[in-house]
Amino acid sequence: MATDAPHVLVVDDSFIDRLVASQLLKNCNARVTIMEGPNQALEFLNREHDVKLIVTDYCMPGMTGYDLLMEVKESPKLKHIPVVIMSSDHIPERMKKCLDAGAKEYVLKPLNVVDMPRLLSYT
Repeated sequence: MATDAPHVLVVDDSFIDRLVASQLLKNCNARVTIMEGPNQALEFLNREHDVKLIVTDYCMPGMTGYDLLMEVKESPKLKHIPVVIMSSDHIPERMKKCLDAGAKEYVLKPLNVVDMPRLLSYT
């Protein structure tokens, strides 16, 4: 894998969804780190400084993907990182709320190979 591969952080409490997203991204030559939840992701982001994109589930226990988005966008150290929200729910109000708060996209799960070039264009 090329060393200039974009580093993508995938945050999802579902093992299957993490697996699908990480495989699709790896197949497009991204370097992928996976986390089960937003709190772990924030701890990781405070240590790692080369993450180029965050792809996060919306519905997770304790803290939603929207909460993670807000933490990232309010942090001077992290606010430059693009965030894509994934969800299996098509709820227009939620989609608008996430996009208005700074998410690059709100995509429906499962992620698909056709989504990858577009998502990786944010890195």
